[in-house]
Amino acid sequence: MGYALYVAQCGGKHRDTKTLHGFGGAGVVEVVKDFRGDPCRAVYTLRYAEAVYVLHAFQKKSTTGRETSRRDIDFIKQRLREAEQIAKEKS
Repeated sequence: MGYALYVAQCGGKHRDTKTLHGFGGAGVVEVVKDFRGDPCRAVYTLRYAEAVYVLHAFQKKSTTGRETSRRDIDFIKQRLREAEQIAKEKS
C-alpha cells in the first residue's frame, strides 16, 4: 500500500490501483491488496495538484461480493469534501 501511494505522489499509477466508480471520473483511486488472504483497500484522490489525499484505508470484511460497503462509500465522500476544503484553504 505504501509503495502504491509513493508511486502516486511521484505522478505514476501502481499496477494494484483502479478508479473507484461513483466519484465522477478518475479523481478517486483505490489500491487493492491482499493481506493474509483478506482484501485491504486504501482510497485516495489526485484531484488536487499539491498533494495526494488518502481518504480511507480499511480491510474488507464482507465475504460475498466485491462492492465497497455503503458505509465506507459515505465515509469516503465525507473525507473527499474535507480534502476539497483543505485544498481551497492552501491555495
